[in-house]
Amino acid sequence: YYGTISIGTPGQDFTVIFDTGSSNLWVPSIYCTSQACSNHNRFNPAASSTFVGTNDSVSIAYGTGSMTGVLGYDTVTVADIEVTNQIFGLTETEPGDFFYYSPFDGILGLAFPSIASSGATPVFDNMMAENLVPRDLFSVYLSNSGASGSFVLFGAIDYSYTTNGISWIPLSAETYWQITMDSVYIGGQPVACSQSCQAIVDTGTSLLVVPNSILGTIFASLGANSDGQVSCGAASSLPSIVYYINNQAFSVPPSAYVIESNGYCALGFQGMDVPTEAGELWILGDVFIRQYYTIFDRANNRVGLSPLN
Repeated sequence: YYGTISIGTPGQDFTVIFDTGSSNLWVPSIYCTSQACSNHNRFNPAASSTFVGTNDSVSIAYGTGSMTGVLGYDTVTVADIEVTNQIFGLTETEPGDFFYYSPFDGILGLAFPSIASSGATPVFDNMMAENLVPRDLFSVYLSNSGASGSFVLFGAIDYSYTTNGISWIPLSAETYWQITMDSVYIGGQPVACSQSCQAIVDTGTSLLVVPNSILGTIFASLGANSDGQVSCGAASSLPSIVYYINNQAFSVPPSAYVIESNGYCALGFQGMDVPTEAGELWILGDVFIRQYYTIFDRANNRVGLSPLN
């Protein structure tokens, strides 16, 4: 899920992922020599009358790709919101082939300043500081049918998506959008996280991420092979996976977590170790967020989840 922003005066357009799992804004630049930059839009600072350069460097590693570059300041327009003096990364290298094959140019991070590389102020923090949003929150709807209808709404909640009520969950850390999960059940049986665990709500992750040590248990409890494949015929009768969070059940049905392609069916779970002081992180990615209209509330440091029909 990505959208278009523009940087500079006059604006140069870029397609970015709106990523609640990171905090920096960066786009490819004309300084970049990596192959990943050759087939994407590249920012040209010389073509912008409002650009201010720095000698400060930035480097970021994601679960998949990475980038290095230099920091600059310019006007960034997101939807119709014009953020002046926004610090962002101009890439010099994007090694590997992940970003080469990506349909987006860069990333706009929507997590907290505490995890921003090089201490760069995130876009939404500037929106709040410059009083560009009526409320210090943003909300996300990810549609089941790809792009059509999906949106990020800055500064507001669209209450037509909350008719099933909003469950508010306090954050356990102001880093990622991190919450405490009480337990995880499949088919009425506890499968993991019996003593509670930490999870993040991450629009920049496609699947449901679990610690590597637990992936096999989940595959086994859903009758999948070690690659996570299940028979497509049996998929619809699989149980929901239920995340208990803040004493409430948030369930993800097989129609959401079974991913079909080319006649094969695979479970939308991925094993990855993301260690924090409070233990391994679970990641509630797009597979989860498609089921819930999600409100990221900076004013009250909480996440709101409203079940979608």
